[in-house]
Amino acid sequence: MTPRLTLTVLVDNTTLTDHDYCGEAGLSFLLETAGRTILFDTGLSGLFLANAEKMGISCADLDVLVLSHGHIDHTGGLLAFARHRDGTTPDALKPPLPALVAHPRCFWPKENDGRKNGSAVSGEEVRRQFAVNLSDTPVWITDDLVFLGEIPRQFAFELADPGMRRITLPDGTTEPDQLLDDSALAYRSPGGIVIITGCSHAGICNITDYAKNVCGEQKVRDIIGGLHLIRPDAERMKKTTGYLGSLSLEALHTCHCTSLAAKIALAAACPVQEVGVGMKLSW
Repeated sequence: MTPRLTLTVLVDNTTLTDHDYCGEAGLSFLLETAGRTILFDTGLSGLFLANAEKMGISCADLDVLVLSHGHIDHTGGLLAFARHRDGTTPDALKPPLPALVAHPRCFWPKENDGRKNGSAVSGEEVRRQFAVNLSDTPVWITDDLVFLGEIPRQFAFELADPGMRRITLPDGTTEPDQLLDDSALAYRSPGGIVIITGCSHAGICNITDYAKNVCGEQKVRDIIGGLHLIRPDAERMKKTTGYLGSLSLEALHTCHCTSLAAKIALAAACPVQEVGVGMKLSW
């Protein structure tokens, strides 16, 4: 069967052995489906562009840029991408501005314990560079690929204390940052849903349950991305492992912000697979 979706890892914390690519504490994937090219997150810097060039991939004529959420390790390459696009072709030959899809809170200023950790590019600047579509409801990018928008938080074990995280609202006031902008992509493949996530701050079980609802499909084939299981408590780890194990996944490609201990725990119930810069997957 001819693959309907391909995904190439441009940035991750780790790289594949025997590949001449670099990693960083960030994430960026390139997706190709239905004749469209979609960049999912831009990593911490412009590294995704250097890795893409080594892979023979052009990022000059993307159709869509999707941001999973507003943290710097997923939006940090925005400025480099805008400069790259401006410098690749003469103005008269430039392709149309790529659509940028994200949650409305994605570009609101963020900080953690007094340190800024949100997007280095403001919403106003982004609108000058992209055709912006900020939505907290699902956005269908193709007939089978959807940006999920705001994820309902229904599993109590995935609720996280925002701690010192703060977000600045448009009126200048601040509030605890519950990371409501955290979202993901879901793809309806012939064999079930593929979930593509950035950090899963909303909770991977919440994301998966909502993806099944939005896609009208119960079978989940694969999940790829960060699960934000860095130092999870015992209850969350146990219940997350139980939920994901119940899905009978073909593969669980967890990376970025997932600790080794969490991967080992998940591997007891799920077919955990390696991820690294340079990997290419097809469904």
